[in-house]
Amino acid sequence: MFLYDWTIILLIPALIFTFYAQHKVNSAYKKYSTIPNSKGYTAAEVARQLLIANRITDVTVEQLKGSSIQSDLMNHYDPGTKILRLSEGVYNSPSLAAIGIAAHETGHAIQHNMGYTPLALRSGLVPVANIGTRMAMPLFIVGIFLASGYGSIGMFLMNAGILLYTLAVVFYIITLPVEYNASGRAIELLSEYRILSQDEIEPAKKVLSAAALTYVAAALTALLTLLRLILIANGRRR
Repeated sequence: MFLYDWTIILLIPALIFTFYAQHKVNSAYKKYSTIPNSKGYTAAEVARQLLIANRITDVTVEQLKGSSIQSDLMNHYDPGTKILRLSEGVYNSPSLAAIGIAAHETGHAIQHNMGYTPLALRSGLVPVANIGTRMAMPLFIVGIFLASGYGSIGMFLMNAGILLYTLAVVFYIITLPVEYNASGRAIELLSEYRILSQDEIEPAKKVLSAAALTYVAAALTALLTLLRLILIANGRRR
């Protein structure tokens, strides 16, 4: 009943938007990953240049194995270790797509260095959000099964699942300004330090804008899923 009740229609818009966002990021990356920047910089070189330009000397740039840009665990900045990690397909690439991605991750390093509040909040929420993501659904589903025979216990577990999932939703929402701010910084830096020409800025911006849509899709999915859980729980209370 949890899988097939009427509330599942709430997830259809999120599913459609997720496919759209994935198509946009795949299309933009495929198009601009084959176009090199005119100065021949690699993504790793750009990241190091921008770090130095912003007087950040305690962040290292490392290469990871794997060339997929789809995994959030590939190209990322780790505030805990102060390491900026780029995948194989990005690290040594001079493409406009790779340069944009490297500048975006450098934007996160700059956020961390300046004490950007949304980034600090997101970093603090990571452990709680991980627990919420793992535990919310199992608790909620067990609560559904127990609701008929053990009403109070079942409702308690469903409410606990909703509370935990709410924390995960907050994480997804806070992620949006963090990612958009990093992309905005990236474009400004690439232009300010003349790493890319004006003709090359727009393609890099398109790659980052497309990537940002995936975070919007994740937040939308999380919000609609939370709404669905609340509706199901309310239906059980009647």
